[in-house]
This record gives sequence, C-alpha cells and structure tokens, in this order.
Amino acid sequence: MNWKAFIAAFITLFLAELGDKTQLAVITMSANTDSKWSVFLGASLALILVTLIGILVGDLISKYIPTEWLHRVVAVAFILIGVLMLSGKL
Repeated sequence: MNWKAFIAAFITLFLAELGDKTQLAVITMSANTDSKWSVFLGASLALILVTLIGILVGDLISKYIPTEWLHRVVAVAFILIGVLMLSGKL
C-alpha cells in the first residue's frame, strides 16, 4: 500500500467534497426519508463507482499520454472551469 498516495487521495477528495453539490444532494435526500442508511449506502456506492471509473480512465490515458502533460491539461481545465464559474457562464 502506498500510504502517501492514499493520504493524498483521501485529503484531496474529502476537502473537495465538503459543501459540494453531491453532499448537498445527500443532505436533501436524507432529510426526506427515514431510511438514512439507504441514502448513505447508495451515495457511498455511487462515489466508489465514480472513483473506480476515474482510476480506470486515468490508468488508460496514462499509457498513451505522459503524466507531465496530463498534469498540465488538468491544471488548464481547472483554471478554465474556475474562470467560467466566476464569470457566471457555468
């Protein structure tokens, strides 16, 4: 187990998901049902599957595109999304 990668992934995702639309959706769903465990398990499974897809796609892409270029593309995408959000176009 690569603990450095584990801790980096945990902290990054934990902080990114706080107050995110996913968390707000789960708050709304849990407020509308008595079955809190069903919401927890459904949301957890969805996050696990989305993460698995991300890992598989990342692994596939990294076989064809150097990691350095992936970092650059992701950085530009984050900046572009941030600018679009700040300008109200996203």
